[in-house]
Amino acid sequence: MYASVSRALPSISRRITKSVQAFASTKSVNHSDKETLVVGHRNPDTDAITAAIVYADFLRRTNINAKAYRLGDLNNETKFILKQAGINEPDMLPDDVPAGSNVALVDHNESEQAMKNIHKMRITHVIDHHKLGDLTTSEPIYLRFEPVGCTATILTKLYREHNIDINQKMAFLLTSAILSDTLHLRSPTTTKEDQKALEYIAPVAKIHDVKTYANQMFEAKSDLTGFSTKQILLLDYKLYKFNGEKWGIGTGETCSMNKMLERKDELVKEMQEEKKRSKLTGVLFSIVDIIQEKNITLVPSETEEKVVRQAFKIDLKEPHLADLGSRISRKKQIIPPLEAYFRAKS
Repeated sequence: MYASVSRALPSISRRITKSVQAFASTKSVNHSDKETLVVGHRNPDTDAITAAIVYADFLRRTNINAKAYRLGDLNNETKFILKQAGINEPDMLPDDVPAGSNVALVDHNESEQAMKNIHKMRITHVIDHHKLGDLTTSEPIYLRFEPVGCTATILTKLYREHNIDINQKMAFLLTSAILSDTLHLRSPTTTKEDQKALEYIAPVAKIHDVKTYANQMFEAKSDLTGFSTKQILLLDYKLYKFNGEKWGIGTGETCSMNKMLERKDELVKEMQEEKKRSKLTGVLFSIVDIIQEKNITLVPSETEEKVVRQAFKIDLKEPHLADLGSRISRKKQIIPPLEAYFRAKS
């Protein structure tokens, strides 16, 4: 009896092993074949769009089915970059994304800046260089946060850490994003990591005159021909919550501040309308001169004026215009003083 059982055990073991392997294989195929949607924030800037394209490429290179999407229209700088690189812009993310879809977030991690129904999605990856937001998950995910000037800097490091070659087109996008987000390394958000990444990736991108190329990018961004006032306001616009109050904070980076200031009255009117449309407590719009590194912020009403006066310790010398000096980074120089103001008020 014992002998017959002993002889049967190897056969039983092999059948169990094959069953387990088949089950594991099925689970693996189902998971890897499900498309991962890679997407940046709403009202995308260059970093958000290029990060989505590049990270989708990285994920595919690591055997994850991924595709880049966008959450809004592109600004002229981003269009210029994609045209130079010979890359089509990502498809707009549809509104009817099924619940439970795999989603990888780049250049953001706050629900106010994310896709619709983000809380119903299965977030699998987050690559970002901003502060921690309010999103939560029901299972462990891949997170990569670094206090650098650009998401592209983190992505450049990921390729190198995994010994994955960066092709010329992806390198072109990475270089462009670093130049854009750090204002060619002049932004106060710039770190040594951004500088190192740019030094490494620009030659791979075959951009031989980085300064000239950066100026071409900024000139393209400054061209607002054909843009409505609403489009200008929302081109680089994010929503924030301060003590439960919802605020819209927009930025218009330009090489021609005077041209944008010529549209001050219509921009202020549009800000007031956006405030009503979206039921916001306040709206601010910073016109940032990329070359002169100067910030003039539009203030549409007394509500915003009171906050700006106290948060930035300044007085408005002209109606609706607040001179914020050299505060050119929304992430590092605009949002923190506002958060400090509302914390002190609570």
